[in-house]
Amino acid sequence: MDRSTLFYLVENEATQNANGEFVAGDTTRAVFGDVRSVSRAEFFAAGAEGLRPEYQVSMFAPDYEGEKLARLEIGGTMYQFAIYRTYFDGNNETVELYLGDRVGVSAVELGANDGN
Repeated sequence: MDRSTLFYLVENEATQNANGEFVAGDTTRAVFGDVRSVSRAEFFAAGAEGLRPEYQVSMFAPDYEGEKLARLEIGGTMYQFAIYRTYFDGNNETVELYLGDRVGVSAVELGANDGN
């Protein structure tokens, strides 16, 4: 497994400003993984649940902290995906993240000021 593709895990956070209002914000963390398309079986199984799977990312398990969003650069454009499923492989300390569209979080193109 290559694990040389740079991508970003995104943690949604709400912080309180000086007026006491909570403001949504994101914290991104750069990590490395092996990015590939999902298998045909995964595509149809997730599609039956109303999801649109796009990518599978294998990475070192200690680098994953339960984030629900990931950002990938595809063809020079940054996209954000929902992490809809994870699979931990205890034998070789890896985790597989399954990325795709989900209600409320779609694979959106991020503007120049939105992503890394």
